[in-house]
Amino acid sequence: MKSERNRKNTPGSPIVSAIRKTARSFGEFLPVLAGTVFALGLVLSLVPHGFYGRVFPGNPMLDPLVGAVLGAVSAGNAMLSYVVGGELLRQGVSLLAVSAFLATWVTVGFIQIPAESLMLGRRFALVRNMVGFVSALLVAGVVSLLFS
Repeated sequence: MKSERNRKNTPGSPIVSAIRKTARSFGEFLPVLAGTVFALGLVLSLVPHGFYGRVFPGNPMLDPLVGAVLGAVSAGNAMLSYVVGGELLRQGVSLLAVSAFLATWVTVGFIQIPAESLMLGRRFALVRNMVGFVSALLVAGVVSLLFS
């Protein structure tokens, strides 16, 4: 029994191989994450105080729409969405607007439509992005209801 356990964790075992691959992937992603966090900090420090109050005035109908449009125009990484969302919430943006922003930021990519159209077809790309946009607004409403 003991020799079987030792074979599972030998240098050539699948577990050790998976750990090495995970560590390598994390090592490759860490500089990207750090750079993004620093860039986000720089952008947040350059944004004038009260900017978010003007962009997101607190209107429950307008704020999620503005957030969804901003998220759809700028493409983002799901891993970084936690950092961005936390900062927006800390700046006083409503959970409804932040949820809409993050849902479209990760799932909708208006900037990427030309490339997506070439690979998957124009109709598919447009329908997928529109469904994603509407779904993001619905998700934002549900999140806001559940967590407010």
